[in-house]
Amino acid sequence: MPVGEGTAPKILHHIGFVMEISGSGSQVTLDASLINKLSTHHDVSIAMAGQVGSQIKIKIGSTWLLASIRSQKLHERENGVIMAAVDFLGEGDEEKLTGKVYNFRRGVTRYPVPGAEVYAVSSQDMKQVYTADGRATVQIGTVFPTKDIRGSLYVDAMLGKHFALLGSTGTGKSTSAALILHKICDLAPEGHIVMIDPHGEYSAAFKNNGALYDVNNLAMPYWLMNFNEHCEVFIKSSGDDRQTDCDILARCLLAARAKNRAAEGISKLTVDSPIPYLLSDLTNILQTEMGKLDKATSSAPFMRIKGKIDEIKADPRYNFMFSGMLVGDTMSEFLSKIFRLPAEGKPISIIDVSSMPSDITSTVVAVLSRMVFDYAIWSRNEPQRPILLVCEEAHRYIPSDRKAGESVVRSILERIAKEGRKYGVSLGLITQRPSDLAEGVLSQCGTIISMRLNNDRDQAFVRAAMPEGARGFLDAIPALRNRECIVCGEGVSIPIRVALDNLAEEKRPASEDPVFSELWNQTGGEGDSIERIVKRWRSQGR
Repeated sequence: MPVGEGTAPKILHHIGFVMEISGSGSQVTLDASLINKLSTHHDVSIAMAGQVGSQIKIKIGSTWLLASIRSQKLHERENGVIMAAVDFLGEGDEEKLTGKVYNFRRGVTRYPVPGAEVYAVSSQDMKQVYTADGRATVQIGTVFPTKDIRGSLYVDAMLGKHFALLGSTGTGKSTSAALILHKICDLAPEGHIVMIDPHGEYSAAFKNNGALYDVNNLAMPYWLMNFNEHCEVFIKSSGDDRQTDCDILARCLLAARAKNRAAEGISKLTVDSPIPYLLSDLTNILQTEMGKLDKATSSAPFMRIKGKIDEIKADPRYNFMFSGMLVGDTMSEFLSKIFRLPAEGKPISIIDVSSMPSDITSTVVAVLSRMVFDYAIWSRNEPQRPILLVCEEAHRYIPSDRKAGESVVRSILERIAKEGRKYGVSLGLITQRPSDLAEGVLSQCGTIISMRLNNDRDQAFVRAAMPEGARGFLDAIPALRNRECIVCGEGVSIPIRVALDNLAEEKRPASEDPVFSELWNQTGGEGDSIERIVKRWRSQGR
């Protein structure tokens, strides 16, 4: 065929044949000698042809069918022939003169027949496949193995169906989370993102475009807790005693809420209604109930609850939540500041829970998560303001059954995972131990961003949650370099392996590993430093 001036000739690199076809994938044979010849090709995509995780294309009429190589083995009888299992990714049209792929779309409408020829995919093909299709995207890095093809995430698809970021300690997980959230903040400066930060490392990353809250300025009123959350904080008994204590607390809490003027005119006042009340009112009501002669139980349950409330009131570590200053009706102001309504160019709230007492941290996370969900439910007749809730160290709060039983934080986060998208609540889970997550939560995440996972059980867990087409990438998970990840699901057109961009120093979280060889050669000032540390330690403040 004569090629017009300035038009690239049609160059195709044949490497094998289709042998067997089934619904989502098939089996192909690859010629080892042809693959070896291509291994030194100047185009890195063609040089990778035939490797596990690489792509191939199969001609069907005027369209190209793209597939990913999942596994390989040598042919038992024929020398130099490789048997490979492949997963179909999608199809695109053929550019007549050059043979390149264009107009790529996910899914398969026409399957190849056994005997169809298999070709290597070029970088030009890859560029067409990974080119964003006009939807809102954020670019996070470079597609492996290319040097210039950008990997993008479809923001609406990723947030609309939740996402999970997974990776063992030290793989660059926190920096990757900061990168993705910075990109989203740049795209949507009037967004609404709430991030639970259990280690206090993200405040440094978002000091310029985020609102930062910790025990010193969070001021989260205790009366925002619902009944179950009250029980988790105030009731420490177990067995039959726990049920008795809960019944007493429910009765007294309802009476305390009813005393507030905000409760007047509310016909359906319940123990869950976020109506302010005084802790002193609650303890007085408990005292009064305890003094009644016709009460059904002994005084012990009343004493247990009252003792716990008095203990929390007297402990300065709980002042961010149980201070006497938090009795006013500040619910609107609290929601406005935490949910960034309006955002004013700072769309992300970093909630640093690292310096909170450990026995109340999960309750604080439960209250914040439930407030996000309840706000979304009760605002359905208003202009929609979707909220993204990002949960770092998610396995702490949504543990699997074998790790822990029911807790209020697990219940609400599981509910958000299952129902959140109906109400405009998106969930972002970040964890280093996906196998410790509650069963089913990971499968609710439409987009999975997996960095290196060293543990076999974690790898198996992710394998079960990933869609069929991404299975060829799974073998690469233990071999990923730092700051490299595999992305699959709704947020990308097809599964991709991406080398993530570098993040400017001032935008990184404070999660760098200590350099022992340098720090252990430094000395001086330890005495003064110890004095300052002990002072902060004793005052429980930073």
